[in-house]
Parts: sequence; structure tokens; C-alpha cells
Amino acid sequence: MHDESPCPVQRIMRVLMGNWTTYILYILHRNGSQRFGVLNRAIPGISAKVLTERLRMLEEEGLVRRDYKPTIPPEVSYTLTERGLELQGVLNGLNDLGMKWYGQDQPEQEQTKATEPA
Repeated sequence: MHDESPCPVQRIMRVLMGNWTTYILYILHRNGSQRFGVLNRAIPGISAKVLTERLRMLEEEGLVRRDYKPTIPPEVSYTLTERGLELQGVLNGLNDLGMKWYGQDQPEQEQTKATEPA
């Protein structure tokens, strides 16, 4: 997924905004190296096919490294690269904002509104 846009912000946003992409990066950032099956179970609702596609794209972009060990059965794990680790501030910021807006950090009145049926 090599974008030739002259705007660096647009290029990085195209990478990050793909379905599940930011969530995959966040799980790897938070939990460290993950085997494929563990990563798949950590992301409810994602199919193995989509996870494979996203991981390949992230590997191509230099954000994720695929480690293969030829054991029986083969062991494949995924780790953030140095470039992927540079997203730490962005991922932490998104997590903090998500918790503020939608998570446990909401004021009690906002939490009640969020849980009331429409």
C-alpha cells in the first residue's frame, strides 16, 4: 500500500485508517509480540483472512515484523518494528481520548446517558 501523496499526514492516515489496523497496532503495542492465534482471539469480530491482510499491509509499511519459526506446527508471531513503536504516543493518545469520551473516565452523568436506551 504505497501511497504517492505529497502530504505526509494523508499518507500515514491512509495506513492507520484501514479497518482494524489501529486496533491491531494497539494490541501489539500494549501486549508486545503476539502469535497469530492469540492476536486473532484478542480482536473479537475480525476474521483470520482480514487479520492476515492487515498484518501483511503493516509488514509492507514497515510497522510490523513477522517472525517465523519452522517448528511443527510452524510458529508465527508479530512484533512492532522501531517504526511501529514510533506510534506509541499516537496510540496512547487515542486510548486516553477514547477512555475520556467513552470509557471509565466519563463523568457519572455522561455514563448514565451512554447506557440509557434511546
